[in-house]
Amino acid sequence: MQPLSVDDTNAIKTSKYNLFTFLPLNLFEQFQRIANAYFLFLLILQVIPAISSLSWFTTVVPLVLVLLVTAVKDASDDFNRRKTDRQVNNRRVSVLVSGELRSEKWMDVQVGDIIKLENNKFVAADLLLLSSSEPLNLVYIETAELDGETNLKVKQALTVTGEMGDCIEKLAAFNGEVHCEPPNNRLDKFTGTLTFRDQKYALDNERILLRGCTLRNTEWCFGLVIFAGPETKLMQNCGKTTFKRTSIDHLMNVLVLFIFGFLAFMCTVLAIGNGIWEFQEGSVFTAFLPRPDGVDASFSAFLTFWSYVIILNTVVPISLYVSVLIQNCLPLFCPVRMMDCVPMYGSVEIIRLGNSFYIDWDRKMYYPRSDTPAEARTTTLNEELGQIKYVFSDKTGTLTQNIMTFNKCSISGKSYGDVFNFAGQRLEITEKTEKVDFSYNPLADPKFSFHDHSLVEAVKLEAPEVHNFFRLLALCHTVMAEEKEEGNLLYQAQSPDEGALVTAARNFGFVFRSRTPETITIVEMGVQKSYELLAILDFNNVRKRMSVIVQSPEGKLSLYCKGADTIVYERLHPSCSKLMDVTTEHLNEFAGEGLRTLVLAHKNLDEDYFREWSTRHHMASTTLEDREERLDELYEEIEKDLLLLGATAIEDKLQDGVPQTIEQLSKANIKIWVLTGDKQETAENIGYSCNMLREEMTDVFIISADTPQEVHEELRNARKKMKPESEDEPTIIQRGILDKKSKMLPDETVDGEYGLVINGHSL
Repeated sequence: MQPLSVDDTNAIKTSKYNLFTFLPLNLFEQFQRIANAYFLFLLILQVIPAISSLSWFTTVVPLVLVLLVTAVKDASDDFNRRKTDRQVNNRRVSVLVSGELRSEKWMDVQVGDIIKLENNKFVAADLLLLSSSEPLNLVYIETAELDGETNLKVKQALTVTGEMGDCIEKLAAFNGEVHCEPPNNRLDKFTGTLTFRDQKYALDNERILLRGCTLRNTEWCFGLVIFAGPETKLMQNCGKTTFKRTSIDHLMNVLVLFIFGFLAFMCTVLAIGNGIWEFQEGSVFTAFLPRPDGVDASFSAFLTFWSYVIILNTVVPISLYVSVLIQNCLPLFCPVRMMDCVPMYGSVEIIRLGNSFYIDWDRKMYYPRSDTPAEARTTTLNEELGQIKYVFSDKTGTLTQNIMTFNKCSISGKSYGDVFNFAGQRLEITEKTEKVDFSYNPLADPKFSFHDHSLVEAVKLEAPEVHNFFRLLALCHTVMAEEKEEGNLLYQAQSPDEGALVTAARNFGFVFRSRTPETITIVEMGVQKSYELLAILDFNNVRKRMSVIVQSPEGKLSLYCKGADTIVYERLHPSCSKLMDVTTEHLNEFAGEGLRTLVLAHKNLDEDYFREWSTRHHMASTTLEDREERLDELYEEIEKDLLLLGATAIEDKLQDGVPQTIEQLSKANIKIWVLTGDKQETAENIGYSCNMLREEMTDVFIISADTPQEVHEELRNARKKMKPESEDEPTIIQRGILDKKSKMLPDETVDGEYGLVINGHSL
């Protein structure tokens, strides 16, 4: 951990060259190509009179031309990067200077500055949010430039800084001191403390606005710059612009080495022949070929070797890296008669540059809904697009629409959501199926639909388990509520799952109305209640659960928890074993339908124990060293002996065209991997619905072992079934004792189509 740095400005630089470094750096990169280095060596040989029979400029001119073409292309790419840098660095932002707001360039912003952001503007640097125009000092940001997610995220300033509002005098007098972690590339994590007015406050990711985000639905906000320029998380993730080589470049280097070997062999044979001739016959021709006396045959052979290297230099064509047969490329764009006028060979670099324009102009890669065309930001790797063997994808929001709808649930061992006829037979739900009438609830969301009337009846009968179930959904979340008009609630959720669950609770009579950093207000069956929010035990990918600790208006302390079934089950009280078995059956049914599931549980807390636990929690949350580990230990301590309430099932439909796209990629022999946090049964169902897994496949292998040895054994068995005649080879082999890196075996051809499902433990 370290105090904030004030040495760096906010300027960024993604270009590789400047006026002075372009020539040496570019030449260094180009001479990493073996053929270019070879012709430079050849040029040196040609200036030696004893072995050269050709003028030096016969190599200089084409070599310079080759280097020049590539340099022009590299300069063009770097110019575009520099142009983008200049545009970003020259953006304007309002900075608080000497008690007044001044418009400054982004590049002039420094750590410690207080800046004002306005709606729909980019965040200029990594900021500590101080205050905003929204109630409760909330801001809404879009992080598409950082993580690709389009749903708005909610950030909230500390109450103590939010009191300053937009008062310039108070902001100018702000003298807080921030200590935080060193610059890093973790977008989802921040650890720090703010010391202000003799009090220390914990800072986490919820108080931070990252560079590259866009302010949405917020008129203004103020923030303190904590990281600027290259120290921002955005730039920490970018890395340094490096020289990239394509597969063709690597192949060319290999081919050149083989050609070198052939050239050396020919020159060696000719040199040996010359040495033998000089030794046996050379003296006879002295009268006809005047030369110095005493010429040694071996020395003559040595000179002859290098002479033939020069004479036979065309064995390695100087245009190897910049020449390509373009007749295969141009018919797409040129008429046949024009093709007759096109030279047989053209520059690879020029073709790469030209191809980038065709990518930019391609209407089939234009997305009209957001007016977004394709953009080739580099011309170096264009041809690599045709060499893709693997596609790695997230499921939620990539394959699916990321529009969550509450579909089914299980409460106290009873499943809700299906519709049955009078004979007890399950009916298929269609648009004509009668929906539940929520008109009795004036705060219900008119867009919400549900078809099982028995759940509404259970709510109206005030069944304690059912009320606790929806009370948990209304309290255990990080959703923010906006109420523009009386009763017209709009929920802003960082996770669409949370939004769907809170909306479901709203329609069944437990309406989340508002929240502050200290309270959550809900309407329970028409009665408004405010719960004191004592602690939020955050969700993360390791915990796979979230909990809140609240105190009811009657003074009862409760912990509400929701999370993955395997995680919550481990923390249940032994008395829940029978209910857990029934709920597991329901979960498997939900997962078999491709629904996303969560398990809900709760417990009551002893007041004395919680007071002592809260003290330790505050100390852990304000420390800079090992904060996450200390908090996790406290969370584990209190999240045990929970009582099971039930489970939820949410539907997230596939996006249009996903099955067809995956089918086309599979036909191109591209292997597709999809990562999802759903249950294994849900993942398998989604796999079949999106055509990743198909009934006509030869086999689908399930890897579900718990130890590395068992996982390797299951993978070996799967390989034996795909290639029964092959030897039993390891999937991964080590290069050596000192080299810890693993070398992957090349792809193997198998007969048939196979699928592979790996669960979380095995992965």
